[in-house]
Amino acid sequence: MLTTDQREMTVPACDVHRGDGDSRFRRILVPVRAPEEAYPATAVAARICGLTGGELRLVHVRTCDPPLPIVGRLYLETPGEATAMLEEALLAAWACGDPRATTVVVDARRGDEAAAITRQAAAWPADLIVLTRRPRPALSRLVRGSVPDQVMRKASCPVLAIPPARITARTAPPDLGHIEPGRGPA
Repeated sequence: MLTTDQREMTVPACDVHRGDGDSRFRRILVPVRAPEEAYPATAVAARICGLTGGELRLVHVRTCDPPLPIVGRLYLETPGEATAMLEEALLAAWACGDPRATTVVVDARRGDEAAAITRQAAAWPADLIVLTRRPRPALSRLVRGSVPDQVMRKASCPVLAIPPARITARTAPPDLGHIEPGRGPA
Protein backbone atom coordinates (compact mmCIF):
# COMPACT_ATOMS: atom_id res chain seq x y z
CA MET A 1 0.00 0.00 0.00
CA LEU A 2 1.26 3.47 -0.88
CA THR A 3 1.87 6.00 1.84
CA THR A 4 1.40 9.73 1.39
CA ASP A 5 5.10 10.19 0.62
CA GLN A 6 5.33 7.47 -2.04
CA ARG A 7 4.85 8.00 -5.75
CA GLU A 8 4.41 5.26 -8.31
CA MET A 9 5.59 5.71 -11.86
CA THR A 10 5.53 3.41 -14.85
CA VAL A 11 7.75 4.23 -17.80
CA PRO A 12 7.33 2.27 -21.03
CA ALA A 13 10.57 1.45 -22.83
CA CYS A 14 11.55 5.00 -23.68
CA ASP A 15 14.20 7.57 -22.93
CA VAL A 16 12.86 9.80 -20.14
CA HIS A 17 15.56 12.47 -20.18
CA ARG A 18 17.68 13.80 -22.98
CA GLY A 19 21.41 13.80 -22.58
CA ASP A 20 21.47 17.60 -22.27
CA GLY A 21 19.39 17.49 -19.06
CA ASP A 22 16.29 18.89 -20.76
CA SER A 23 13.12 17.16 -19.56
CA ARG A 24 10.80 15.51 -22.04
CA PHE A 25 7.83 16.16 -19.78
CA ARG A 26 6.51 19.21 -21.61
CA ARG A 27 2.98 18.00 -22.40
CA ILE A 28 1.29 16.66 -19.27
CA LEU A 29 -2.20 15.17 -19.22
CA VAL A 30 -4.25 14.94 -16.01
CA PRO A 31 -7.51 12.97 -15.94
CA VAL A 32 -10.11 14.71 -13.76
CA ARG A 33 -12.91 12.62 -12.30
CA ALA A 34 -13.72 15.19 -9.62
CA PRO A 35 -11.67 18.35 -8.91
CA GLU A 36 -11.09 17.53 -5.23
CA GLU A 37 -9.92 13.99 -6.11
CA ALA A 38 -7.65 15.25 -8.89
CA TYR A 39 -6.12 18.08 -6.84
CA PRO A 40 -2.95 16.15 -5.80
CA ALA A 41 -2.24 15.17 -9.42
CA THR A 42 -3.14 18.63 -10.72
CA ALA A 43 -0.80 20.29 -8.21
CA VAL A 44 2.13 18.02 -9.13
CA ALA A 45 1.49 18.43 -12.87
CA ALA A 46 1.28 22.23 -12.53
CA ARG A 47 4.61 22.27 -10.69
CA ILE A 48 6.26 20.10 -13.35
CA CYS A 49 4.89 22.40 -16.06
CA GLY A 50 6.30 25.36 -14.17
CA LEU A 51 9.75 23.76 -14.06
CA THR A 52 9.80 22.63 -17.69
CA GLY A 53 7.80 25.45 -19.28
CA GLY A 54 5.34 22.75 -20.25
CA GLU A 55 1.70 22.61 -21.13
CA LEU A 56 -1.07 21.00 -19.10
CA ARG A 57 -4.19 19.31 -20.44
CA LEU A 58 -7.04 18.43 -18.08
CA VAL A 59 -9.31 15.67 -19.39
CA HIS A 60 -12.70 14.67 -18.05
CA VAL A 61 -14.35 11.48 -19.31
CA ARG A 62 -18.12 11.86 -19.43
CA THR A 63 -19.50 8.36 -19.18
CA CYS A 64 -22.69 6.95 -20.61
CA ASP A 65 -24.51 3.68 -20.39
CA PRO A 66 -24.84 1.50 -23.51
CA PRO A 67 -27.45 2.90 -25.93
CA LEU A 68 -31.06 1.96 -25.26
CA PRO A 69 -33.41 1.36 -28.21
CA ILE A 70 -35.94 4.02 -27.21
CA VAL A 71 -33.97 6.84 -25.58
CA GLY A 72 -30.44 6.42 -26.94
CA ARG A 73 -27.50 7.06 -24.65
CA LEU A 74 -27.96 8.15 -21.06
CA TYR A 75 -25.09 10.29 -19.77
CA LEU A 76 -24.46 10.56 -16.05
CA GLU A 77 -23.84 14.33 -16.34
CA THR A 78 -24.64 17.15 -18.74
CA PRO A 79 -21.98 18.83 -20.89
CA GLY A 80 -22.36 21.93 -18.68
CA GLU A 81 -21.66 19.95 -15.50
CA ALA A 82 -18.58 18.36 -17.09
CA THR A 83 -17.28 21.75 -18.23
CA ALA A 84 -17.87 23.30 -14.79
CA MET A 85 -15.92 20.44 -13.19
CA LEU A 86 -12.98 21.07 -15.53
CA GLU A 87 -13.09 24.83 -14.90
CA GLU A 88 -12.81 24.19 -11.16
CA ALA A 89 -9.83 21.87 -11.72
CA LEU A 90 -8.27 24.45 -14.07
CA LEU A 91 -8.54 27.15 -11.41
CA ALA A 92 -6.78 24.83 -8.93
CA ALA A 93 -4.01 24.19 -11.48
CA TRP A 94 -3.51 27.91 -12.06
CA ALA A 95 -3.32 28.46 -8.30
CA CYS A 96 -0.50 25.88 -8.07
CA GLY A 97 1.81 27.30 -10.69
CA ASP A 98 -0.02 29.16 -13.48
CA PRO A 99 0.79 26.68 -16.28
CA ARG A 100 -0.44 27.02 -19.84
CA ALA A 101 -3.45 24.74 -19.76
CA THR A 102 -6.33 23.46 -21.85
CA THR A 103 -9.33 21.32 -21.00
CA VAL A 104 -11.25 18.70 -22.93
CA VAL A 105 -14.35 16.60 -22.25
CA VAL A 106 -14.29 13.11 -23.80
CA ASP A 107 -17.34 10.86 -24.05
CA ALA A 108 -16.98 7.12 -23.40
CA ARG A 109 -19.07 4.16 -22.38
CA ARG A 110 -18.97 3.16 -18.74
CA GLY A 111 -15.99 0.85 -18.23
CA ASP A 112 -14.01 2.38 -21.12
CA GLU A 113 -12.68 5.38 -19.19
CA ALA A 114 -9.05 4.19 -19.21
CA ALA A 115 -9.12 3.58 -22.96
CA ALA A 116 -10.56 7.07 -23.52
CA ILE A 117 -7.81 8.63 -21.38
CA THR A 118 -5.03 6.77 -23.18
CA ARG A 119 -6.52 7.60 -26.61
CA GLN A 120 -6.59 11.28 -25.63
CA ALA A 121 -2.99 11.08 -24.38
CA ALA A 122 -1.87 9.51 -27.67
CA ALA A 123 -3.85 11.95 -29.84
CA TRP A 124 -2.63 15.08 -28.05
CA PRO A 125 0.35 13.64 -27.71
CA ALA A 126 1.18 13.66 -24.00
CA ASP A 127 4.71 13.18 -22.66
CA LEU A 128 3.40 12.24 -19.20
CA ILE A 129 0.10 11.31 -17.58
CA VAL A 130 -0.29 12.33 -13.93
CA LEU A 131 -3.24 10.86 -12.06
CA THR A 132 -4.48 10.37 -8.53
CA ARG A 133 -4.94 6.84 -7.25
CA ARG A 134 -8.05 6.48 -5.14
CA PRO A 135 -7.92 3.99 -2.28
CA ARG A 136 -9.95 0.92 -3.16
CA PRO A 137 -10.42 -2.43 -1.49
CA ALA A 138 -7.92 -5.02 -2.70
CA LEU A 139 -10.67 -7.41 -3.79
CA SER A 140 -12.29 -4.87 -6.14
CA ARG A 141 -8.87 -4.00 -7.64
CA LEU A 142 -8.23 -7.72 -8.27
CA VAL A 143 -11.61 -8.39 -9.84
CA ARG A 144 -12.00 -5.36 -12.09
CA GLY A 145 -8.88 -3.26 -11.72
CA SER A 146 -8.97 0.46 -11.22
CA VAL A 147 -8.94 3.10 -13.94
CA PRO A 148 -5.42 4.27 -12.88
CA ASP A 149 -4.17 0.65 -13.07
CA GLN A 150 -5.69 0.26 -16.54
CA VAL A 151 -4.20 3.59 -17.69
CA MET A 152 -0.75 2.47 -16.47
CA ARG A 153 -1.05 -0.74 -18.48
CA LYS A 154 -2.41 0.85 -21.68
CA ALA A 155 -0.53 4.15 -21.89
CA SER A 156 2.22 4.64 -24.43
CA CYS A 157 3.85 7.37 -22.32
CA PRO A 158 5.07 7.44 -18.69
CA VAL A 159 2.38 7.54 -15.98
CA LEU A 160 2.89 9.12 -12.57
CA ALA A 161 0.36 7.94 -9.95
CA ILE A 162 -0.03 10.25 -6.96
CA PRO A 163 -1.65 8.97 -3.76
CA PRO A 164 -4.69 10.90 -2.52
CA ALA A 165 -3.74 13.72 -0.17
CA ARG A 166 -4.90 13.82 3.40
CA ILE A 167 -6.71 17.12 3.70
CA THR A 168 -4.92 19.40 6.13
CA ALA A 169 -4.43 23.14 6.19
CA ARG A 170 -1.12 22.61 4.38
CA THR A 171 -2.45 20.32 1.61
CA ALA A 172 -5.97 21.69 1.13
CA PRO A 173 -6.81 23.07 -2.30
CA PRO A 174 -6.42 26.84 -2.33
CA ASP A 175 -9.40 29.11 -1.87
CA LEU A 176 -10.27 30.09 -5.44
CA GLY A 177 -12.92 32.66 -4.68
CA HIS A 178 -10.76 35.49 -6.04
CA ILE A 179 -10.31 33.84 -9.46
CA GLU A 180 -12.96 34.14 -12.15
CA PRO A 181 -13.52 31.12 -14.44
CA GLY A 182 -11.83 31.55 -17.80
CA ARG A 183 -9.65 34.45 -16.68
CA GLY A 184 -6.82 32.79 -14.76
CA PRO A 185 -5.35 34.03 -11.50
CA ALA A 186 -5.38 37.72 -10.68
